[in-house]
Amino acid sequence: MAVTDLLRKDIMIMDLKSTDKQSVIEEMINNLHKYRVINDVDTFKEAILNREAQSSTGLGDGIAMPHAKTSSVNEPAVLFAKSSQGIDYDSLDGQPAHLFFMIAVPDGNNDTHLQTLASLSKLLMEPTFVEKLNAASTPEDVQQLFLNEAEENTPKEEIQKDNFQNDSNERPFVVAVTACPTGIAHTFMAEDALKKQAKKMNIDIKVETNGSDGAKNKLTSDDIKRANAVIVAASKKVEMERFNGKHVIERPVSDGIKKTEELLTKAINQDAPVYQGSSSSSKSENEENQSTSVWGKIYKDLMNGISHMLPFVIGGGIIMAISFLFESVLGSESEIFSFLNDLGGSAFNFLIPILAGYIAMSIADRPGLMPGMVAGLLAFNSDAGFIGGLVGGFLAGYIVVGLKYVFKGLPRSLDGLKPILLYPVFGLFFTGLFMYFIIGPIFSGLNGLMVDFLQGLGTGNAVILGALLGGMMAIDMGGPFNKAAYTFSIGIFTSTGDGSLMAAVMAGGMVPPLAIAVATTLFKNKFDEAERKSGVTNYVMGLSFITEGAIPFAAADPLRVIGSSVIGAAIAGGLTQFWNSAIPAPHGGIFVIPLAEGPLFFLLSLIIGTIITAIILGFWRKPVTK
Repeated sequence: MAVTDLLRKDIMIMDLKSTDKQSVIEEMINNLHKYRVINDVDTFKEAILNREAQSSTGLGDGIAMPHAKTSSVNEPAVLFAKSSQGIDYDSLDGQPAHLFFMIAVPDGNNDTHLQTLASLSKLLMEPTFVEKLNAASTPEDVQQLFLNEAEENTPKEEIQKDNFQNDSNERPFVVAVTACPTGIAHTFMAEDALKKQAKKMNIDIKVETNGSDGAKNKLTSDDIKRANAVIVAASKKVEMERFNGKHVIERPVSDGIKKTEELLTKAINQDAPVYQGSSSSSKSENEENQSTSVWGKIYKDLMNGISHMLPFVIGGGIIMAISFLFESVLGSESEIFSFLNDLGGSAFNFLIPILAGYIAMSIADRPGLMPGMVAGLLAFNSDAGFIGGLVGGFLAGYIVVGLKYVFKGLPRSLDGLKPILLYPVFGLFFTGLFMYFIIGPIFSGLNGLMVDFLQGLGTGNAVILGALLGGMMAIDMGGPFNKAAYTFSIGIFTSTGDGSLMAAVMAGGMVPPLAIAVATTLFKNKFDEAERKSGVTNYVMGLSFITEGAIPFAAADPLRVIGSSVIGAAIAGGLTQFWNSAIPAPHGGIFVIPLAEGPLFFLLSLIIGTIITAIILGFWRKPVTK
């Protein structure tokens, strides 16, 4: 199949009328529908926008390649369009886009056209070819350009051999994997960019592409073993266990297109962490899909809200904590205290709206953002608290999903009204209706009961709760249990201003990496050289409250590392409550301890938990055999 078979003259738009990203997408989609390339505007548009939500298809250098693979496509086609004035397309380089290639790919088993699309993607990496496209004034000129290039191009197999010299032992050798969510364009553009840059830098390279038609040029175990390092330029999941023990650079696929020199330099210098996988603990693909079909989606949506909320939590919380330090020295009338307290408090006021808004956006894309944020604000104003906002975010998201289904049958002429009128108005109305009359009152009462219960806890019960939260921080070290304990403590902190439980989770989260660092120092014969070197970095990560520093050790030896970590973290969390220690900041580790209530007792709790875990781990592990 030739490029010109897909790049049809009759559907080209040589002078786009649109002036913004949303309208240019709609203009191109309407043209595809007009010429019967697609049979359902809504379905295809949703697929295009879902791809844009993952990362912009504005590649930079004035080019954009929106694309989708869906059952609404009747036959594969590429729509070429030009804009003389340029359009702000959220491109990677921040510059306006002038050339557009909207790729429509049907679902199905016949993926022979994907090689043609890969060739198209690679042609657009050539500056001289792009200049000629910008100068083209008619559809015939555009097609002739591609015909001329097709005659001059070397076959794909020869290109691969030219860039991958198996018998060269003098030049550095790097392997790479490229993949994008749809596997149509970016995958092959990153492949081509890496090969060209490697040739300039005198580096041998082999690139595996994880495209829509499966993995091509697949890396062998010998390739991986021989390579200096591995580059994974991917925006979707790829097979990683095979890279266990190698230096692996993980970046989004867009970096594989635009930051090739940086990636290859890091690869030949082995300036990347060693990947620590664990085949014994990994699930099969089917098992993973089954276990994450429902709860995995909920967890992903929740984490989207939390990840966007955390900067407000950390920035606002630490600024507020510093303000209390000035208050204790200068008094509550101090202007410095007032400024810092108001600044941190202003950031804190956004927590629940941001959480709810980005949960809703994860569920329903951009139409869910506004009703989600309003749901969070209503929860905040009604004292429904963190949990009320969380529920409101899911409610708003699924209301908008329902509206998309309800309005699906509207005439195509009303498509433009959906995102700018129908979704915002009806989404806000129904979300507000539920929040104002049901969710707000219910969770306001529950939030009050929970706060009263926690404030009425005796020392014994408080110690048990602190131990539970501390232990949860170490169970999966950044996973669902860890995030559940952390978000619960943030909810209490934002509702009451009491940092007692923040002290418990912070101590529990600091113990695993600190204990591993101590164990690798005291029990050198129980760890190999690479582990001892990694152990040193865990001092810094542990003191900074970055629990994830322990993950490589937990992946390699889950029973001993996690088992010992949970014991020490639970003890540390419980001791913070026994000694009434509290930290009025949601993050910061060692750097916010001076702001704590009972800082010496917090440090003592942390040291005791760390030493206990380090000793258990040190005695539990077997000596390393040379």
